[in-house]
Amino acid sequence: MSSDGAGRITSCRWEHGKVVDEAFGLDEVSELLERDGSLIWVDLCEPDHAGLRALADELGLDPHAVEDAVSAGERPKATRHANHTFLTVYATRLVPSDDPSVSAADPEASGRESRLRTSRISAFVLPRGVITVRGDDDVDMGQVLERWNDDPELLQLGVGALVHGLLDAVVDGHFDSIQQLDDAIEGLEDLLFDERGQVHTVQVRTYRLRKELVELRRVVLPMRDVVNAVLRHRGELDQRHTALDGFYDDLYDHVLRAAEWTESLRDMVTTIFETNLSLQDARLNTVMKKLTGWAAIIAVPTAVTGWFGQNVPYPGFGRPWGVLFSAAVIAAVAVTLYGVFRRKGWI
Repeated sequence: MSSDGAGRITSCRWEHGKVVDEAFGLDEVSELLERDGSLIWVDLCEPDHAGLRALADELGLDPHAVEDAVSAGERPKATRHANHTFLTVYATRLVPSDDPSVSAADPEASGRESRLRTSRISAFVLPRGVITVRGDDDVDMGQVLERWNDDPELLQLGVGALVHGLLDAVVDGHFDSIQQLDDAIEGLEDLLFDERGQVHTVQVRTYRLRKELVELRRVVLPMRDVVNAVLRHRGELDQRHTALDGFYDDLYDHVLRAAEWTESLRDMVTTIFETNLSLQDARLNTVMKKLTGWAAIIAVPTAVTGWFGQNVPYPGFGRPWGVLFSAAVIAAVAVTLYGVFRRKGWI
């Protein structure tokens, strides 16, 4: 790895699937791209605009693509230009809840903060190489490099192998994020039916999961169009190898599975949200039944004592057995009501 005006640079060159050169400078890129049998990768992390522009002028990169590589808020896409294909994709990861980037001074606010982190990777795909541009160092490109080096025979198939390895690593990261969100939803389902009724916790986690899934959906769903565009543009690249078709078909299948899984999780979170509201209504009805039952039971002694408290003679008036009679009426009616409400499940 080296550093100059273009930011932190990582570079590697292969010939016949074997690494022959590493850590070469940007001034050598154009010459190395002209060598027959040469396959290169250059990664620019946090490059400044001037350094990227200089490289673009040397390699004849489209100025609009260069602007897109450093602009914020670009959507995932694949665009074919005069002599290269430009890609923008987003790697994802889910950080722990206690991560400093999630934690806040207000514990309530930190519980609602999204844990999903996205990192943009832009790539210029040339006939004999790939130049990647990243705005931060959150993505471990060393794992991508290891993936390439683990299959020298695949690298002999040209630049399409580099593009496949890069996209495959990104999609695998999507699957990891989706799996973690799936596990979180399962935990939320268990909490949803907890008899202790942790309503607030369920609400906060549901809100956070919905936010994370919306963010994830924005980068996962467009990958279908990206891979489709790459498949179309591969026919325009030199030295296209049909042996890679199976790899790209498998990649496209993974992209579809990730998109469908994300959509199903969004449906599950919506269902949990609606179920939580239904359970709250059911709990409220249960509470109202209990209150009504106890109010009816308490009303009995109130009515009896109120009736016998009139200033008129009543059964047992002025006699000790009259008190016992009124107490027996209260106890009998109260026990009867309790039994009825208990049998109906109201109390």
